[in-house]
Amino acid sequence: MQSSARRLTTPQDALIAAAALVGGVLMILADGYVKWVDAWLPSLALRCVPLVGLCAAMLLRRTAPLTGLAIATPFNFADVAMGPSLATLMIYGDALYAASLYGRRRTAEWLLGVTVAATLVTTAAAGVLLGGLSVAVLLGAVAGITWVAPVLTAMAVREHRFRAEAERLRAEQVARLAELDRRAAVGAERSRMARELHDVVANHLSAVALHSSAVLKVRDLDRETLERSLEVIRENSVQGLAEMRRMIGLLRDGDAAEGADPPAQPRLSELGRLVAHTSRGDLSARLHVAGDPPELPAAVELAAYRIVQESLTNALKHAGAGSAEVLVDYARGGVTIDVLSPLGTDGARLPGTGSGLIGMRERATLLGGRFDAGPWPGPDGPRWRVRAELPVDPPADREAWS
Repeated sequence: MQSSARRLTTPQDALIAAAALVGGVLMILADGYVKWVDAWLPSLALRCVPLVGLCAAMLLRRTAPLTGLAIATPFNFADVAMGPSLATLMIYGDALYAASLYGRRRTAEWLLGVTVAATLVTTAAAGVLLGGLSVAVLLGAVAGITWVAPVLTAMAVREHRFRAEAERLRAEQVARLAELDRRAAVGAERSRMARELHDVVANHLSAVALHSSAVLKVRDLDRETLERSLEVIRENSVQGLAEMRRMIGLLRDGDAAEGADPPAQPRLSELGRLVAHTSRGDLSARLHVAGDPPELPAAVELAAYRIVQESLTNALKHAGAGSAEVLVDYARGGVTIDVLSPLGTDGARLPGTGSGLIGMRERATLLGGRFDAGPWPGPDGPRWRVRAELPVDPPADREAWS
């Protein structure tokens, strides 16, 4: 029984209907109604019948507003015929409001047309039957306030709710897009930091591990070879520590702390020093430069330097005996990097994960360039070739790391 009542109405509507019934009865007892003619005065009990019907229709104002309006309309006409009271006019206006607000959008438009037409008909009929312009205008105003105004109010409220819902959905969409952008930015930053950590720290540590392993494995090293290996170990350790401090400064919240080292910005002019310190007992490296070095963007300088650095580190890990060649070709449109190293036959001297090639490819792709790595049938035998073409002016829709 209770569940059926809940389906029929809502607690709010039941409370409104009860209050309307009490107020309507008090209005009738206070003679708050119109008397058309003195010859026929309906009894108080008869006047309460339309009131009870209108209040019963209010129970459906949210659950079934059109049904409630259909029930309220004949009771409203009956009340008008007997002499309308202020309470019944207000209750019927609420029925029109509920049907326009909680019903379909087309229903509100249809009711607006019907109520406007009914108001005009009522005004004209009052002017003809009662024979007075002032009375016709007065009755037309009352009809307009009772019938048209609730429909217009409901349409305004509906439009406001529609706009509020649209703004809410737009705000949710903006929030979702902002979250996606944030996740993309976090992912891009993690990828950038992974490349920097690998290229900056792993390269120095790889050089330290290779030369220290050589010192430990080879017995009776001559003094000159031992000092050269220790010098390489010391220099890579110092450089790796300095660049690690710079990266820690970049990772701090906000700006870098006062007095911290500036971010590392290696340039292609320093390749000579990098190539000179790339050596193994059976492997050396040489640098060849073609063309006049132009003024390159910092992002291109950094990417080219890191690609050469990672290629030489991979050569120390994997290459066979011989010489690694670093070719830098400057052109008006950009710079081309070629690193050729002998193919190894004894396996890697240090384990690798393949992240170095991934990082080099990402650096070239982010600048709108091209990257290739793999075996290459050179004139002096098969070699491993790393080639990167980096443009001076990257596309605007590409992200460039500086």
